[in-house]
Amino acid sequence: MPATDASLRRDGDALVFTGALDRAAAAALWPQASAQLAGVKRIVLTNVTTVDSAGLALLAELAARLRTRGTAPRIEGQPAGLADLQAAYRLTPELDFPA
Repeated sequence: MPATDASLRRDGDALVFTGALDRAAAAALWPQASAQLAGVKRIVLTNVTTVDSAGLALLAELAARLRTRGTAPRIEGQPAGLADLQAAYRLTPELDFPA
């Protein structure tokens, strides 16, 4: 697996991502992120530099899992690439597909 500069930490009710959320980061961070979902209400992207489609898939899946647990996650931050990918995949700002 290629190296990644991305990281993830838990801060209270938030998963806080940093670095570029690309394919390598999505694969590397998935186990840690999915294991820390209990009690998460926010996904913080303010220190994320870029997001590609794999990074978006990671974030959308985490958001979907939070919704199935009864939490409407708040997405904080708008890194490069996120808005374009949200529009391309027709996702809401909460990374959900509209009804």
